[in-house]
Amino acid sequence: MIMGEVLFREIDGSKDTYVEKLASLLGDLKNPFAKGDSVGIKLHWGERGNHSYLSPIYAKEISRWLRDQGAKPFVFDTTALYSGGRRTGSDSLLTAKEHGFVEDYLGCPVLIADGLDGKDVVEIPSGYKHFKTVQVASIVEKADGFFIFSHFKGHMAAVFGGAIKNISMGFASRAQKQRMHSDARPKLRRDICTRCGVCVEICPSGAARAGDNGYPVYDLETCIGCAQCIALCPEMALRILWNTDDTVFQEKLVETAAAVWRRIQQKAVLVNALINITKECDCLAGENPVVFRDLGFLGGYHPVAIDAESLRLIGAERFEQSHPDINWRRQFEYATETGFFSGHISLP
Repeated sequence: MIMGEVLFREIDGSKDTYVEKLASLLGDLKNPFAKGDSVGIKLHWGERGNHSYLSPIYAKEISRWLRDQGAKPFVFDTTALYSGGRRTGSDSLLTAKEHGFVEDYLGCPVLIADGLDGKDVVEIPSGYKHFKTVQVASIVEKADGFFIFSHFKGHMAAVFGGAIKNISMGFASRAQKQRMHSDARPKLRRDICTRCGVCVEICPSGAARAGDNGYPVYDLETCIGCAQCIALCPEMALRILWNTDDTVFQEKLVETAAAVWRRIQQKAVLVNALINITKECDCLAGENPVVFRDLGFLGGYHPVAIDAESLRLIGAERFEQSHPDINWRRQFEYATETGFFSGHISLP
């Protein structure tokens, strides 16, 4: 398998043909799995109240393909840092069920990789400047292989989210998620704040409270940097106040993904879905506008290569308009500097 090799199936018809396009792509992917291998399908089944997540119909097709190869698939995700329908394992499984990700439909089990309490985790070596080790779900040591299925879309702190983020945040323990977010803090624009109280209501750490005049006040020492208040503010009155600069977050994403990838790369394949391409990630409830037309499915063998090609096909400006002044290119620069990726990258 070639590190930078990427396969593309362009959508050229109605949505009824989308699964056929995915099946066609799967048929051309090189299969690294042996008969009897336990293979985890890493995906995101969407936050409760979110409507932009990928339909379970695609996970069902991936599960079928893996079973046809003789593998034993299962679908998984990890618990979330913020409040909502995925903070605990039991809540997350309920959200998965509400969104159609259930064993009877998918043909394989649905698991919480870091345990129902978020404590089934391991430390693995990283060795980079931000993290000497990273803490991730123990599934990284238990499964024989992985299928990384990512919804490519926007992200308020990384500009885009695809395979790199799916591996990084997706495998990370809640503690590791907090370490990656630790440089992001809310900054209020009083001129457009309506004092609605949403940020106070949804803050998982109690860092946000209503001040005497009704405007929210943030304890930046208590803040865990999950940025949920920034994302869900209905007036967009909050912006990210970086403790250092936005490149640190990009580097932490890459370091965590690189550490996980070292453990799984020999038995892993990836598919990015370039459909329902929205402004924000699937972690957010409520309205999430589409920023570009459906393109198709990309398959490959390295997260950096498949994300770079996804971004090239869509165009970075689609996401930069929604998330200006964030240096998303740092992800690719740092991936090359650290040796995470050594192939050629073509960026928009």
